[in-house]
Amino acid sequence: MITGFKMEWSFDPMTSAYILDGEDMSPESEQETLQKLAASTLENMLYEHYFTYFYDDYKPIKYSQAHSGKFSRNRSRLVLSFELPLSMPKPVTRDSLRLLIFDSSYYVDMAWTSISDIQLSDELSRQCRFTLAQPNPTPEQMSYAMSLPANADPDYELGQLFTQTVNLHCASVPQTQ
Repeated sequence: MITGFKMEWSFDPMTSAYILDGEDMSPESEQETLQKLAASTLENMLYEHYFTYFYDDYKPIKYSQAHSGKFSRNRSRLVLSFELPLSMPKPVTRDSLRLLIFDSSYYVDMAWTSISDIQLSDELSRQCRFTLAQPNPTPEQMSYAMSLPANADPDYELGQLFTQTVNLHCASVPQTQ
């Protein structure tokens, strides 16, 4: 069963500086500030589905509100960790589970830099493997995306064309009694 995801996102230095701009990062306030910023970031991402899309074939799998948000620092980068539970546990009996993480506008680059960035829980790794598929938009799709003005209404299908996809391949494991 899949019960949710543990996420860890590393922000680029410019975005990290923007998030911290004007914040009290004195040694005595740093942890409180980072906690406040993590909570605010998760609250803002709620309305964008945490940029996370999980499907069984083409049917979306629902999840609950993210929790346990925490910012840490890695040199000039902020790292956001949080948990994203599914609304109901999902059996892993098919080869049709897909996970995508993207900004629907396609303006924010979100990517796994290596397949080792993706880790399955011990339980899942006993019955599942995964592949990481790279995006492959057509020249027409790329041309369409580049032709959109910055103030265009979002095309919520567009971000999927420019993102990687994690495909879970799981074998059904008999339940022991």
